[in-house]
Amino acid sequence: MRGHLPDENPGFVGRRTELERVSAALADHRLVTVTGVGGVGKTRLALRAARRAADAHPDGAWWTDLSQLDGERLLVPLVADSVDLADHIPGTSTAGLCRRLADDRLLLVLDSCEHIAEPCARLVTELLAAAPGLTVLATSRRPLGVRGERVVALDPLPPAGRDALELLRRAAGEDLPAAGPAGEICVRLEGIPLALELAAAQIRLQGAEAVRDQLGTRLDAPPSARFDLLAHTERVWPSRHQTLRAAIGWSHELSTPLERLLWARLSVFRGPFDLASATAVCAGGPLDRATLPGALDGLVRSSVVRPPDAAGRLRMLDTIREYGATWLDRTGETATVAERHAAHFLGLARRAETAWHGARQLRWHRTADAHHTDLRTALDRLLRTDPDAALDLVGSVAFAWSCRGRLHEARDGLEQALLLSGARGRARARALWALGVTLVLQGESGPAQEVSERCAREARYAEHVESSPYGGTPRDDRDRAGDRDRDRAGDRDGARPGDRDRPGGRDRDHARPDDRDRDRHRYRPGDLTLDAAALAGLIALTTGRPTAAHVVVGHVLDAARGGPADSAARLRCRLVRVFALTGLGRLAEARERALRLRARCEELDEHWIRTALEYQLALTGLLEGDPAAAAGHARAMLEGTRSLGASLGVALGLDVLATALAAAGDGERAADVSGTGEAYWRSTGQPRRGLPGLRALSEKYADTARATIGEPAYEEIFVRALTGPPQAGLDRALRVPRQG
Repeated sequence: MRGHLPDENPGFVGRRTELERVSAALADHRLVTVTGVGGVGKTRLALRAARRAADAHPDGAWWTDLSQLDGERLLVPLVADSVDLADHIPGTSTAGLCRRLADDRLLLVLDSCEHIAEPCARLVTELLAAAPGLTVLATSRRPLGVRGERVVALDPLPPAGRDALELLRRAAGEDLPAAGPAGEICVRLEGIPLALELAAAQIRLQGAEAVRDQLGTRLDAPPSARFDLLAHTERVWPSRHQTLRAAIGWSHELSTPLERLLWARLSVFRGPFDLASATAVCAGGPLDRATLPGALDGLVRSSVVRPPDAAGRLRMLDTIREYGATWLDRTGETATVAERHAAHFLGLARRAETAWHGARQLRWHRTADAHHTDLRTALDRLLRTDPDAALDLVGSVAFAWSCRGRLHEARDGLEQALLLSGARGRARARALWALGVTLVLQGESGPAQEVSERCAREARYAEHVESSPYGGTPRDDRDRAGDRDRDRAGDRDGARPGDRDRPGGRDRDHARPDDRDRDRHRYRPGDLTLDAAALAGLIALTTGRPTAAHVVVGHVLDAARGGPADSAARLRCRLVRVFALTGLGRLAEARERALRLRARCEELDEHWIRTALEYQLALTGLLEGDPAAAAGHARAMLEGTRSLGASLGVALGLDVLATALAAAGDGERAADVSGTGEAYWRSTGQPRRGLPGLRALSEKYADTARATIGEPAYEEIFVRALTGPPQAGLDRALRVPRQG
C-alpha cells in the first residue's frame, strides 16, 4: 500500500460511533476536520480512520504532524516532505505541491492544525482546487473554516461507560473493577483520554484509592485551587473542560521539584529529543547531569513524557508541552533555555559538518535528519538573535538538507542568513557554496553561476585571512615547505608526474629550482577554494561544458595543498573531474580514476562520493557497451542513495539501471524499473533529467525494449510500476536476477 501513516497508539479504545461518522464523512466530503479540546483523542481517531480509508485512495494515505511547526513558514515544505515530494522545484513551493498532487487520488492527514489554522485553511483551499482526487482529513481544536468542510466534533469518552474504564485499565496495566475507585476516577475526569492516562500513571505509583482521593480533593475545590494558573484562550481550554487543565496541574503538583523544573525546560523542544540533548539544554542549577536522568525517568513514569522509541528518542504531547512552556515563562527562564537550545543545536550542526568526511558520515547524516525540527527551531531563533551564528548553523547542515531533498528549507535558511549576517570569511564562503549546490539541484543555473562567483571570491578572502595573522599574507615558509613536500609525492589519485589537468601547465615537481622558490610564496588554495571550484565545475557539467569543468577543478587541485583524500572538498573536486572526463569521452581514464577514488572512499567509509561514483561507473559501462557492469554499479548506487534518503539520486539510479536492463535485452524488467523511476521523478517534482549522454542512451534502449516485448506489454508493466508503491518497485529493482 502506498502512503505513510505512523504506528497506532495502543491506547485507542472504543470510538466505534465516532469512527463511523468520520468514515462516512470521508466518503462524501473532500475536507473533514475532527475538532475537540486538547487531549480528547483527535489524533488517535484520525489515525484509525485514515487506516480504514486508505484502501479507498489508490495513491495512499499520508500523515503530516504539524505540531512541530512554530509558525507557518515551513508549513508547505513539511507537507511536501510528508507526501514524499523532494523539494527540488524552484519558485513557490505551494505550486510544486499542487503539481505533485494534481493527478493523485490520495488522503492527506493534517494533524494538529489549531496553532496555524488560517495558513492551513489557505493551503487546503489551494490543494483541493488543484487536485480533484485529493481528500483532506484534519485535526484541530477549532474548524478550519474552509468552504465545504465537514466538521466532526469529538467529545470525551462517556465517563461512566466501559470504554473510559477500559482505557484506564490498559494504561494502568491493571484489571481494575468497575465498582469502586476506578469508576469514580473516570467520572471525575469526565472520560478525557489524556487525563485518564495521567491518572493511570499515578495508579501505577500510588494505587487507585489514593488517586481517587487526591482527584476528589482537587476537583471539589474552588476554581482558584484547581491549578487555574494558565492564561490560555478559551478555544484551547474551554470552560466546560477545565477538568483536563486540572488533571495536568495535578500531575504537575505530584511531580518532584526537579521533575517540574525539567518539565518546564523540556518544553523548548519541538521535536523528539534524546537524553544527551535534554541534558545539554536543560541541565543547570539543581538539575545537574547527575540528577537529570532520574527526573526524566520520573516524567516518563508519570506519562508526562512519552517513553523512548527504538532509537531512544522521547517526546511530549502538545498539550503537556504548552503547560510546561507556561511554567517556563513564569520562572523567567524562557529566553535562557531557548539560547541553550540554539547553542546545543549549533554545536550539533558543526559536528555533523565536520564528520561529513569519513567513517561517521552516515551516522551524522541520520542524526541531523532525526533532529531536523529542532535544528530548524534553533535556526529560526538565531536568525532573530544572532545572524552570524545562524549563518554558521545553516552553512553546516544545508548540504545534508539538500541531499535529503529539503531544498526549499536549505535555500530559505541560507538566503536569510546571508542577508542578515555581516560576517565575512569561512562561514559565508561555506554558506555560499551550499546555496550554489542547492540552486544547481533546483535547475537554476543562472543564479547558481552568480553565487558561484561570490563563493570563489569569499573563499579566497577567507583563506588569505586565515593564512596569516598579518591580514592575508602567506603562511610561514615552513608550512609552505611542508605543503610542497606533500605535493612531491605526486598527484595521489594515480596520475603520472607531469600528467596534469591544467592545460599547458608543467608538473610542479619538475620545475626549476627558481620556480619552486617562487612557488613557496604563492597563494595555495585550501578547502574553501576547492569547494568553490567543485561548484563551478558542477555548474559547467550541468550546462554541457565538460571542458570548463575539467579545467577549473584541475587547476585548483594542481595548486591546492594537502593529500588527495584529506578533505571532503578535495574529494568533491576529484569527483567533478571524473565526470568531466566522462563527458569528454575519455572513458578509460575516467573509469580508472573513478575506481581509484572509490577505493579511497571505501577506506574512509565515505558514502556520498562513493554513491556518485557508482553512477559514473554505470554510465561508463553503458557507453563502453557493458550493460551487465552498468547494472551492477547502478544497483550499488541505489543502495547508497536509499541509505542517504536522497530521492533524486534514487530517480537517477533507476534511470541508468533501466537503460542497462534494456541494453541487455531484458525488456520486462526494464519497463518495471523505468515505471518505478518515473514515480520517483514525480516525487522530486521535476521532469526526468540526467547527463546528456545518458538521456540519449535511455531513449535508444527504451525503444529497443518496447520493440522486444511489444508496446502494449511494455506500457502495462510501466504503468503498474508507476502506480504501485515506489518502495516495492525499488526493492524489485535491487534484486539481482538468478542466472540460468
